[in-house]
Amino acid sequence: MKLVVGLGNPGPRYTGSRHNAGYAVVELLAQRAGIDISRHNTKFDALCGDGPIVGQRTLLLKPTTFMNLSGRSVAAAVRFYKLALSDVLVVFDDLDLPPGKLRFRAQGSAGGHNGMRDTIQQLGSDEFPRLRIGIGKVHRSATVGHVLSGFTPDEREAMAHAYVLAADGVETWLRYGLTKAMNEFNKRDE
Repeated sequence: MKLVVGLGNPGPRYTGSRHNAGYAVVELLAQRAGIDISRHNTKFDALCGDGPIVGQRTLLLKPTTFMNLSGRSVAAAVRFYKLALSDVLVVFDDLDLPPGKLRFRAQGSAGGHNGMRDTIQQLGSDEFPRLRIGIGKVHRSATVGHVLSGFTPDEREAMAHAYVLAADGVETWLRYGLTKAMNEFNKRDE
């Protein structure tokens, strides 16, 4: 079993916001694989569903804890399924990358992202794969408004393309592993 987590904030108010890039990728993966992620799992405090993706049994998870407490949901699923951290991929938005740019990483710090900070804290380690999706940088004082805002029309086009590439990247990770996903998707300038 593999776990793919998309970080975001629940509810219609946040749909399409920059902070919900992780949700968007998980939703696309669910659509492609025909996995229902509409049911709320109280054990994980998340919307989730599982099924095969590229032949690999996969749990798709959208924490409903709000971004800053995402780790509670991720850790509950990891403990329940007794997963190795190498079998967990967290997909999230990143201010330090231009809109639509992707970066797989094997480990690392939270980089100022509160959802990742909580996930690292709850898992007790930063040694798990992650996929960062660029949402564009702003001055530190404007960060909160920026991550909760929607994309401009030009950015929406770039992000739609990025979500497709990110879903392709997750499928590559599931089928061939992290090194292949990093080599294939981190170099793209699309």
